[in-house]
Amino acid sequence: MKKVITTAAAICVTGLSVLATAPVASADDAQPTTPTSVTCGTYGLQSGLSTKVCAEVTGGNVQLFGQVGLAGPPSPGGPYPRPLPVTLRLTGNVSGVSLGAVGRNEVFDFTTIKVYGVGGAITCGSTIHGSFEVESYQWPARPVTLDLPAPC
Repeated sequence: MKKVITTAAAICVTGLSVLATAPVASADDAQPTTPTSVTCGTYGLQSGLSTKVCAEVTGGNVQLFGQVGLAGPPSPGGPYPRPLPVTLRLTGNVSGVSLGAVGRNEVFDFTTIKVYGVGGAITCGSTIHGSFEVESYQWPARPVTLDLPAPC
C-alpha cells in the first residue's frame, strides 16, 4: 500500500514540475488587434425622433448601423409621448456596389434602437455610403446619410 501511495505522489510531483517549467503565454504572443473606428453622419429628425447612420470600420471591413432615439426630453409637466410604431430601413454600398439592406417594423418606446445587418469588405480609397430612414404613420421617411472614404 505504501508503494502505491509513494508512486502516486511521485507522479503528482513530476506533473507539477512539468507545469511549472511550461512557458507562460505573454501579451506579446497575442495577435495584434485591428482598431475599429466609428464615424457617424449628421443627426436628422424623422418622425419626431433623432436619427443617425454610422460606419464601424475594422481593417478591410465595414459594418453600418442606424440609430433612432428621442430628439429631446419630454416637456416638463406635459404628457409622456405614446409608443410609436415605426418602419426602419438601413442600406449601404461601397463605391456603388450594394452591401445590402435591412428593414424592420418596431414600436419605439423611448429606448434607443440600433439597426445592424449591413456590411462587408472595403478597398482602399473606395467610398462607403450608408442611409438610414425612419417612417411612421404621420411622417414620411427623410433619410440621414453618411459618405466616408475607406481608409488605406
